Amino acid sequence: MSVTPGTVTVTHTTIKTSVWPGLESLTIVGCRRALIRPLGLLRLLQLLSTCLTFSLVAHGRAWMGSMGNWCMFSWCFCFSMTLVILIIELSGLQNRIPLSWLNFPITCTSYGVLFCLSSSIIYPITYVRFLAYGYARNHAVSATIFSCIACVSYITEVTWTQERPGGITGYMATVPGQLKVFESFVACVIFLFISNPYLYKFEPVLEWCVAVYAICFILTMVTIILNLVNCTNIVPIPFSTFLTGITFLCVLLYTTAIVLWPLYQFSEGFHGQPHRTMDATCLYKRPHSVCVWDRRLAVSVLTGVNLLAYMADFIYSGTKV
Repeated sequence: MSVTPGTVTVTHTTIKTSVWPGLESLTIVGCRRALIRPLGLLRLLQLLSTCLTFSLVAHGRAWMGSMGNWCMFSWCFCFSMTLVILIIELSGLQNRIPLSWLNFPITCTSYGVLFCLSSSIIYPITYVRFLAYGYARNHAVSATIFSCIACVSYITEVTWTQERPGGITGYMATVPGQLKVFESFVACVIFLFISNPYLYKFEPVLEWCVAVYAICFILTMVTIILNLVNCTNIVPIPFSTFLTGITFLCVLLYTTAIVLWPLYQFSEGFHGQPHRTMDATCLYKRPHSVCVWDRRLAVSVLTGVNLLAYMADFIYSGTKV
């Protein structure tokens, strides 16, 4: 900065927010040099690996059905979010968009971990192993490898964000924030498995369970969005109390679902099917698909997982009130 009598002229300004050597945050520095720093290179790796993944799958036409669509959506979503983050940070527009930049990148990265991890597991199980050796299978295997690379790169960024000493982080980088990302993601996977209305149609109790998944997902997304747009002050009560109340409500709702869903899906007394062999769709299952009984089981397991997540969230949030 040079100073002359009566005037102040800024000739160079650099603002850094991180404390690890070489890990200066891209959230402030809007220049091309940011791409050659470790965090910038890591995001370029995320961009490249997700792009190669969905490009290989699309070029080889190596996806079909709901599971294939989920994987393709996951890779495209991760690529798009990483691209948006890079464009905003390199152009220095963080202060001009209505988002909390302490929360937005870590939220997208956390979703990137979960989406890429799920796709790296679901895609080879439901698709790759059914492909004959040849052109399409080679593309599918390569796509799986790049999906795993993307997952590792997203995990690395989350770890850097959470563990750097003295770093300034937002709510979404804390344990409750990460749990809410996980809870909303698990709900999305549940929606994937219950996309066939046959699993709950004509049974009011099972429709209640679907309503529970939807209500809790909406409430969780509301808390995430309030933090992303930095509007927690619009809540008429202390936000920590609001979060605890929402989480407790979700615990109660999921407790009903963890009892009712398996009971009505697997108990013969409630017209369920306790054995997999009783489901004709599993005996004559088509490749690249998940039969109805397996979907029921997956939803039961995921309901338990999400209940545990909400309980942990409630216990942790309750200690902070």
